[in-house]
Amino acid sequence: MPTTLKEMLEVAHAAVPMISPADAANLVKNAGAVIVDIRDGTEVAASGKAKGAITIPRGSLESRACPTSGTLHAEMRQDRPVILYCAGGNRAALAGKTLLDLGYKDVRNLGGFKDWVAGGGEVEK
Repeated sequence: MPTTLKEMLEVAHAAVPMISPADAANLVKNAGAVIVDIRDGTEVAASGKAKGAITIPRGSLESRACPTSGTLHAEMRQDRPVILYCAGGNRAALAGKTLLDLGYKDVRNLGGFKDWVAGGGEVEK
């Protein structure tokens, strides 16, 4: 069991595969994947978010992603591919590992919002 942040990140990055912006867009179009921005509200307000993404701040993820929590986000389903991003990719990896632990089957890490933008991904406010 990991005992340091470094070890937790290594486990998370090993468990949650990276996905390119182009592959993410294809997965949304062809497999009904949901893109989840896990940055906090101030980060999203400052830069916008990936077009069509839902926003679930990292601190709320467990309650908004657990089917038995009573506060499940309507777009979150364990049988649906989930693509996560944050500012740089580490929070997305940790969040992805959490989703796997909650029973999600297909979870990917897009990295950071900047990766989405650099890859030509559309942005909305």
